[in-house]
Amino acid sequence: MIWKRAPKAIENPDWTDYRGITGPVCLYGAEPENVLADIAARILTDFRQLPINPGTLEAQPFPHTLKGAPTNFYTSTTAQTFDVTILGQAVHLTATPTSYTYTYGDGTALGPTPTTGYPIPQTEWLTTQTRTSHSYTETGNYPATATTNFTGTYSVNNGPPLPINGTLNLTTSPITIHVWKTERALVADTCQQNPNSWGCPGTEPK
Repeated sequence: MIWKRAPKAIENPDWTDYRGITGPVCLYGAEPENVLADIAARILTDFRQLPINPGTLEAQPFPHTLKGAPTNFYTSTTAQTFDVTILGQAVHLTATPTSYTYTYGDGTALGPTPTTGYPIPQTEWLTTQTRTSHSYTETGNYPATATTNFTGTYSVNNGPPLPINGTLNLTTSPITIHVWKTERALVADTCQQNPNSWGCPGTEPK
């Protein structure tokens, strides 16, 4: 900035009437603020505050399964993008799921694994062992969850994507698995023939 002033005797002075008194003077520091470096320093904190959806955990069969039989678990979540403003700059963030940890509620877990699992036909429930299925050894009610690990990238003002140095773990809401047991017996007739036969609805096991 350059400071100038005009003689008081001149009315309505124009630019040529002004005389320099100081300057030029820089109003900013010798090292301008590095906005990109400041964004990089705080990007992980902002990334972990994003409203990222952890997805849901599904089970087959649900809510009841059988002791000793494989129960199929799977989850699904996709990459999610967000546009935010950080230090006055337009920042585009992407959160990408990379691995999953299944916690079955009985003290056992699977993962981290890159496998999301997948649904199977009902005809294969309780008979098909998948990479994410689990067999409960005791009856009871078990809260199962899935935790997804997200990695992230960010770009500033439509610049190239840059990796975020850190990850984020998000856990689904628990689902309760009711594990039952089965009993077998030879009977002489069907429930249609004898509604009071062993194992028919409303009868007590003998």
